Amino acid sequence: MARQTLDRKIQHLRDEILVLDSMVEEAVLRAVQALKDHDVATAEQIYSGDARVNAKRFELENEVIITIATQQPIMASDLRLLASILEVAGELERMGDYAKGIARICLLIGVERHVKPLIDIPRMAELAVSMLHRAVEAFVAADPAAARLIPPEDDQIDRLYNDIYHELVQVMLKDPTAQTIDQANFFMWAAHNLERLADRVTNICERAIYIATAELKELSVSDDESMHRKYSG
Repeated sequence: MARQTLDRKIQHLRDEILVLDSMVEEAVLRAVQALKDHDVATAEQIYSGDARVNAKRFELENEVIITIATQQPIMASDLRLLASILEVAGELERMGDYAKGIARICLLIGVERHVKPLIDIPRMAELAVSMLHRAVEAFVAADPAAARLIPPEDDQIDRLYNDIYHELVQVMLKDPTAQTIDQANFFMWAAHNLERLADRVTNICERAIYIATAELKELSVSDDESMHRKYSG
């Protein structure tokens, strides 16, 4: 009976991770669309709605702690999963912060005419959210094979980020006015948020492998991300 109760608790926590993930995915895509469309009203909703993402993360953490404290016996595999749920909930909450940051950029730019059409940033968002969705599915299913397929896709995100960066530098060189420079920097900030989101997807993939194999190993990353980790402490 105790095992059945624990299994139900764990399944509920898996379901709640999926709920949190869907909240984050929606926030990211809506924030980028709002930025593209000058949709200040939607940006305000996403900015304030981040509190719900935070609340869901803390609710999940509380449930995990209560489960560890009250459900016995707990096997090593259960502890790996519960600890990993804590980690993944934290990763998702931070991704929600990235969506909030993009919404804030939309609010800062307002209805100003964009210095360039937003094409690559929405593409980055679509790719990053696709990676995230599949990573969380692999985590919930404890599917290491699926998890290993996702991190190499980060290279495409990095290429888009570099393209955006260089294009915006050229925009600033051609029109070095304060408004253009400010807006270009805002767009770089948005792209950087998406690039970091994709990096965090790799962390979720690592956890998916860990709960299935008990091996917690850093998955290979691109040269750009290796340099980032080396010099960011």
